[in-house]
Amino acid sequence: MSLCTIQSVSATRAVTLVTDEIDKPNGLGFSHDYKKLYVADTGPGDIRIWDVVDETSLANGALFSDMTFDGTHVGPDGLRADIDGNIWSSGGWVGDGFNGVHIFAPDGERIGQILLPETTSNLCFGGPKRNRLFMTASQSLYAVYVNTRGAHIT
Repeated sequence: MSLCTIQSVSATRAVTLVTDEIDKPNGLGFSHDYKKLYVADTGPGDIRIWDVVDETSLANGALFSDMTFDGTHVGPDGLRADIDGNIWSSGGWVGDGFNGVHIFAPDGERIGQILLPETTSNLCFGGPKRNRLFMTASQSLYAVYVNTRGAHIT
């Protein structure tokens, strides 16, 4: 059993264990329709996914991405969804060609990447149309307009 857990706190302040399947949970985000929960687990350095059953229950935990590309394992961090159900994950800690943002289709296939010159730690969609992606990195803040919109106001 993991030492880390995800729990739910209700309006009555009751705490409910939702899962203990994560080694070192870091970034988390919901799908565009709030039916899936994604968690960046910095223990093994992967992204996990669950079905959201209700506000205190998850089911069908699985690996979404092991974050290995071209034989290199990239560490995930922040996560966000766009309105099309794609998942955007910051990543890095391995050098040029891998630092930046990795974009995944809802089935877990990596469909794009925004390369940055330094490790990328977090991201969010912003602006009046939520079509500007803001990315925090080791020593910088980056922003770029994208051809989609963030799914949630963050």
